[in-house]
Amino acid sequence: MDLNSASSVVLQVLTQATSQDTAVLKPAEEQLKQWETQPGFYSVLLNIFTNHTLDINVRWLAVLYFKHGIDRYWRRVAPHALSEEEKSTLRAGLITNFNEPINQIATQIAVLIAKVARLDCPRQWPELIPTLVESVKVQDDLRQHRALLTFYHVTKTLASKRLAADRKLFYDLASGIYNFACSLWNHHTDTFLQQVSSGNEAAVLSSLERTLLSLKVLRKLTVNGFVEPHKNMEVMGFLHGIFERLKQFLECSRSIGTDNVCRDRLEKTIILFTKVLLDFLDQHPISFTPLIQRSLEFSVSYVFTEVGEGVTFERFIVQCMNLIKMIVKNYAYKPSKNFEDSSPETLEAHKIKMAFFTYPTLTEICRRLVSHYFLLTEEELTMWEEDPEGFTVEETGGDSWKYSLRPCTEVLFIDIFHEYNQTLTPVLLEMMQTLEGKTKGVMDRESVLLKDSVYNAVGLAAFELFDSVDFDQWFKTQLLPELQVSHNRYKPLRRRVIWLIGQWISVKFKSDLRPMLYEAICNLLQDQDLVVRIETATTLKLTVDDFEFRTDQFLPYLETMFTLLFQLLQQVTECDTKMHVLHVLSCVIERVNVQIRPYVGCLVQYLPLLWKQSEEHNMLRCAILTTLIHLVQGLGADSKNLYPFLLPVIQLSTDVSQPPHVYLLEDGLELWLVTLENSPCVTPELLRIFQNMSPLLELPSSCLANELSSENLRTCFKIINGYIFLSSTEFLQTYAAGLCQSFYELLPEITTEGQVQVLKVVENALKVNPVLGPQMFQRILPCVFRGVIEGERYPVVMSIYLAVMGRVLLQNTSFFSSLLNEMGHEFNQEMDQLLGNVIEMWVDRMDNITQPERKKLSALALLSLLPSDNSVIQDKFCGIINISVEALHDVMTEDPETRTYKDCMLMSHHEEPKVTEDEEPPTEQDKRKKMLALKDPVHTVSLQQFIYEKLKAQQEILGEQGFQSLMETVDTEIVTQLQEFLQGF
Repeated sequence: MDLNSASSVVLQVLTQATSQDTAVLKPAEEQLKQWETQPGFYSVLLNIFTNHTLDINVRWLAVLYFKHGIDRYWRRVAPHALSEEEKSTLRAGLITNFNEPINQIATQIAVLIAKVARLDCPRQWPELIPTLVESVKVQDDLRQHRALLTFYHVTKTLASKRLAADRKLFYDLASGIYNFACSLWNHHTDTFLQQVSSGNEAAVLSSLERTLLSLKVLRKLTVNGFVEPHKNMEVMGFLHGIFERLKQFLECSRSIGTDNVCRDRLEKTIILFTKVLLDFLDQHPISFTPLIQRSLEFSVSYVFTEVGEGVTFERFIVQCMNLIKMIVKNYAYKPSKNFEDSSPETLEAHKIKMAFFTYPTLTEICRRLVSHYFLLTEEELTMWEEDPEGFTVEETGGDSWKYSLRPCTEVLFIDIFHEYNQTLTPVLLEMMQTLEGKTKGVMDRESVLLKDSVYNAVGLAAFELFDSVDFDQWFKTQLLPELQVSHNRYKPLRRRVIWLIGQWISVKFKSDLRPMLYEAICNLLQDQDLVVRIETATTLKLTVDDFEFRTDQFLPYLETMFTLLFQLLQQVTECDTKMHVLHVLSCVIERVNVQIRPYVGCLVQYLPLLWKQSEEHNMLRCAILTTLIHLVQGLGADSKNLYPFLLPVIQLSTDVSQPPHVYLLEDGLELWLVTLENSPCVTPELLRIFQNMSPLLELPSSCLANELSSENLRTCFKIINGYIFLSSTEFLQTYAAGLCQSFYELLPEITTEGQVQVLKVVENALKVNPVLGPQMFQRILPCVFRGVIEGERYPVVMSIYLAVMGRVLLQNTSFFSSLLNEMGHEFNQEMDQLLGNVIEMWVDRMDNITQPERKKLSALALLSLLPSDNSVIQDKFCGIINISVEALHDVMTEDPETRTYKDCMLMSHHEEPKVTEDEEPPTEQDKRKKMLALKDPVHTVSLQQFIYEKLKAQQEILGEQGFQSLMETVDTEIVTQLQEFLQGF
């Protein structure tokens, strides 16, 4: 591409590519795509985006295309890679001038220079770093800023490389430029501090920008540029100097307004100081040891004393708390139980920590956390009144949780209390005792909020206080009466007490007290305050989730609670809150199971409306699906009444052509499965949904893809089995052809586990419908036959091959004969010869079968070949008897009194066993399986009697002498065992 002739053409096409008219835009994009691999194209782009007279949008687009080109074509091994000559020209052009006037374009140019540096620096681009170092020294403000911006992005990119050789290069780079980077940062920092008092906002902002960028460079060099940074005096000097600089910058905040760009940049710089310390502590905990004392002193003074008043801000306090927390929890600072096994560095760090965290310091931190940081703020109380649902979402942790002050203080409290619980437990207990008995009379607002804070601490420290607090007594004498105070001023306390009980429910709470708690929950679910009701619902969920939950205690309150929860669900409007209440309802339904049936009518009527309203809220729909899963399980066969709503929901959730399936598929499949398991009979609509299954089983496009061990795919196979058990004839006639085709395509491509799942479906089809099953899966059965003949090497697969073969042989002899005939042609063997090979392999691989049911099936199947005068079968007679005796050992139990044997697999139409309270009642599918078992030869035919009858019939064909000759082929020990099993026949 000739630069002179091409520039105007490329410029014109780039201009068209910025058009809002798609008729102009699309052809331009296509043309640019074709030029991407043309030599000289990126040189043209460089000329365009460095020409400041051109349109900003065109230049912006040129930078983006250049940046994408680096990703695709800069590496030497890339298809259509740029030539070394062009890359050399481009590298030189990129660092000729740092004078880009537009900030956004300057940032993009800095990023693309860093991308090239990642691939070429320092070997192919040794001049980059020296050029940047010289450029940041110039007096021109714009050039200096742009060079510093590029310096930062290059340093950031090189620091992120992880290969050993790359890290070594970065270590060398850091050692070479660290002194300069420190000097540069100190220069800009001093300049900023001098200009703060000048009142020249533009100059202050300019120097602050440079301070921030140079500090970003130093952060990367300090954290990533040294193997043992504590041995480098410059590094440790910089880190020790951070604390003094932080104090200076915090003092500057007094003279800078609270609402301008300078203030924003100042706070970002202060936070960056703390990030340097946090990153260094994270990456080099041992090197950080000399900084522990100073870090703790600084953080504690600004966060827990008056020093920070007027200069600290929320994000800074969060960072200081994170610094304290990381030092307290750091594994490198914790000695082994046997002190002699600890390193000197660990012992030194531990010594510094212990010296700092004295009783007065810990007491002050604990009291300050509880009495200051835990207090509900005016802003929070206003939000409680104006947006109660928003308040509950914030309290439980929104998107900004990591940087929010309240959760950060609570985590710090938990960590410090855990680390120093022996010291802090008496302090917290004293705070509790001071507040005891203050319920009498109406407390003032400050006392209520302080009590709320103390109770918050007791809840957070529940596990640590296990031996120190008689919670059961406290619940009866103090907490329960407080829940009954209805004054509006007490609502923070009612909410906190019910939360507190939720925290202790799994720690220490007598089962006998639960009815009292349920009574209190019923009352609080009717509280005038929405926040109290939502918190009560949360505690209810924790209560029913607890392993000590007893249904009999809960049932007297079930109707009231369910009704009140449903009313709460209707009242709340936020998606997150509705999801939360639905989860509580789901949990209740799951725990009480069938006992929920009388009370769900209102919920059943409401869910279709909620589903419709939640069309844009997929996570809420997931919560609805979860509720429906538990609802169907609780309703059992009565869930059929939900089909008009339920089946379209399953249809949408499991349709991979519908965008929502990305969110809904997993829960949708689970709902589909439990619906089948609890369905009393098949309906046309339920049958029709199976059309969704075929795309789920398609290998290339399936959202389940090739991962056949995935939970979703296992659920798919369970669904297919569910249809087979529910209505084998109708289902197989409608879908078996497509299913067989899918299975046929899947089997060669999938894992061993996948093959087993597929063949279990075939096995179930043969078991449920011995006549139709083999016909419908006749493309699969030859694969099974081949697997047996060729001696499948995976035992678990061979086991199910033999089970499928056994079903066909035992229950559909004519089909087995036709299959044998078909395979004889394929293997070019006579049917008798092939049958002999099958029996021989069967006998040889019998050890692969571990389930007693399948062992008995194999024995019954092979015995069904008797009586026979076929020489091949008689030749394999010994093997058939061996298998039969092996199966007898697995399925026969001896009556110790009569010394006779009985087949333990036989089943009869006895009364259903009673279900205990802890057991789930049988589903409709469980009942179908029981009925199927009552028709299955494995459970209806006595193996003992079957063997006797077959041997007797064989004796009649051969005569006494011929039969004795046949029996002599069997090992005498096996014959002795057989005779013992057949006593009494």
